[in-house]
Amino acid sequence: MKKTIILLTVGLIVVLVVGVTIVARLSVTDIVSAQEAVEIPFLEEWQSSGHADATAEAFVHWDEESPAEVPENCAKCHSTPGYLDFIGADGSEAGTVDKTAPIGTVVECVACHNNATLVMNSVVMPSGVEISGLGDESRCMQCHQGRASTVQVDESIANANVTDVDTVSPDLGFTNIHYYAAAATKYGTVAKGGYQYEGKTYDGNFAHVEAFDTCIECHNPHTLEVRVEQCSECHTNVAGVEDLRNIRMPGSLVDYDGDGDTEEGIAAEIAGMQEILYEAIQFYAIEKSQAPIVYDPATHPYFFLDTNKNGQPDPDEANGDNSYNAWTARLAKAAYNYQVSLKDPGAFAHGGKYIIQLLYDSTEDLNAALSQPVDLSQANRIDDGHFAGSEEAFRHWDAEGEVPATCAKCHSAEGLPTFLKDGTTVSVPPANGLQCATCHNDLATFSRYPVDEVKFPSGATLTFGEGVDANLCLQCHQGRESTVSVNNAIEGAGVGDDEVSEGLTFRNVHYFAAGATRFGTEAKGAYEYDGKQYVGLFEHTEEAFACTDCHDTHGLNVKVELCADCHGDVAAEEDLQTIRESSDDFDGDGNTDEGLAEEISTMREALYAAIRDYAQNEVGTAIAYNPQTHPYFFIDTNGNGEADPEESNGDNRYATWTPRLLRAAYNYQYSTKDPGAFAHNGMYIIQTLYDSLEDVGGDVSGMTRPE
Repeated sequence: MKKTIILLTVGLIVVLVVGVTIVARLSVTDIVSAQEAVEIPFLEEWQSSGHADATAEAFVHWDEESPAEVPENCAKCHSTPGYLDFIGADGSEAGTVDKTAPIGTVVECVACHNNATLVMNSVVMPSGVEISGLGDESRCMQCHQGRASTVQVDESIANANVTDVDTVSPDLGFTNIHYYAAAATKYGTVAKGGYQYEGKTYDGNFAHVEAFDTCIECHNPHTLEVRVEQCSECHTNVAGVEDLRNIRMPGSLVDYDGDGDTEEGIAAEIAGMQEILYEAIQFYAIEKSQAPIVYDPATHPYFFLDTNKNGQPDPDEANGDNSYNAWTARLAKAAYNYQVSLKDPGAFAHGGKYIIQLLYDSTEDLNAALSQPVDLSQANRIDDGHFAGSEEAFRHWDAEGEVPATCAKCHSAEGLPTFLKDGTTVSVPPANGLQCATCHNDLATFSRYPVDEVKFPSGATLTFGEGVDANLCLQCHQGRESTVSVNNAIEGAGVGDDEVSEGLTFRNVHYFAAGATRFGTEAKGAYEYDGKQYVGLFEHTEEAFACTDCHDTHGLNVKVELCADCHGDVAAEEDLQTIRESSDDFDGDGNTDEGLAEEISTMREALYAAIRDYAQNEVGTAIAYNPQTHPYFFIDTNGNGEADPEESNGDNRYATWTPRLLRAAYNYQYSTKDPGAFAHNGMYIIQTLYDSLEDVGGDVSGMTRPE
């Protein structure tokens, strides 16, 4: 038996019969009559929305045109027939609009409720990137994606044959992203809706939290209103939609716009960055384009010549005949991003940090050409480490589209909770850093996952104490190698200490293994030589024992005021490097007043010199180190002791390892990858550096090894 569903909308009747969609025009009178027999779901809600506002410019813009019709390039989002045409619900090819659409329609029920949208699961963004796995929110994203991206801006510059970024071109114009491009904001660098500068990395999809991560989870799909009552469950100061602008989370502790206020909402931070960029745009237009510029958000094409040079878009200036016509490539990029930041009024919630990055980079780029740059000295582009979504720790896997299981625990938002629950990890999509739910198992009380003990790469199980929150930190800040794994690699190679083996490769402890440093020989994070003894847990003091005693939980910065209680000379974080609690001259330079950090630095330099000497004279292949490029050790082809750019690549990796060289190189790397090692357990680091120096043939005659 065939099932018939009738959907009534203003101007349309839609009959769905077993996969066949029939669309017929109805008058409003017909609809009213039909309502007596059929109740239309969510009609009142829809009627209150912008999608149903038949008087809005979005739907009447073409009424006075001749012919009065919505053109193909606008019909998809400004008429129901155009949307149905684009998604192929009218029987035409999907992904394109084949014909103009009649005026007089809005976004009606049938636009979102039809056979095509029932199975729709992906969208293609203006950048050409297809985002899949979306479900019902794909209906929203077909239109709320903007009409331009990095790709279109670059194409406009290329088409104008611009070779110098600061030369005015009459063939270059303004690229407009269009309105309400919320999906482009939310998906950040995945969609590339903003103009992304070469050499910069950007936040990806802003995932928010489970159950509030899609368009229709945060917005009522019929009224379009934000579900404020749900927001208030976590954001307790939110009573109305305007309060959303005041939200900023503990993961946003830096002062983005540099105004000194880190309590204001992200919306205010964006507004501050917009002011900075607009100032830079106007300065640049005067100095480089030789034509003052003004912006009017309500009048197309938005940027105009400032004929009276008062810095304001006066009524007689804001018109098409006075559109700005002195574009350079540099100015076109910055102006595009300025517009991007303004045309999504909910950008602060959809992907605020992505917008901040665009605004910062645009200002920075303009500054490069200005004789008097706009001050960015107090502004910030990058968040604190756990929340620095634009950085390598979280963006490394963008090209692959997923963080592999071996990395997900520490480089994704959901990896740690999965590991704590199941004892394993699975591959997950790239994230913008950690989220509240990464460490908190209840977002109402913000309690944390209970962890009593943590297994380290060496196999040791260690703890700060039962249920201590800092055990959560140890899950990731433990490194990925140890004495045990280095010894296993050497044993597997089956060669003598000074024999080269193709079976040996460099073992990288990975980054910020502070927990392993702290526990010393109990964790065996560094390489410990046979016959030597090493210090264990550096207990410090009762008040400064666990990670979260010394570091701000979210900002990660050291609680300097706590240090100053005992170390009277400490007033700022950099002063911590001057601390020492021993009169021994560990590095043998005769200075017993310098901080422990400097002692370690000198010994590290000596070890690097000894490693290079051993590699050159014992192995026969010169070696160089680059801390920024995996796999870190490379063949020093020109013998200058530096890993030059042309040497720092995978094809030139150092491959002639002996066990002795591997042990020393491992400890050298270990000492560099925990920048706070001097405070976490400086004596342990000095012991491992001393022993590495001694083993690889370095001079330790004037040095002192801690007992």
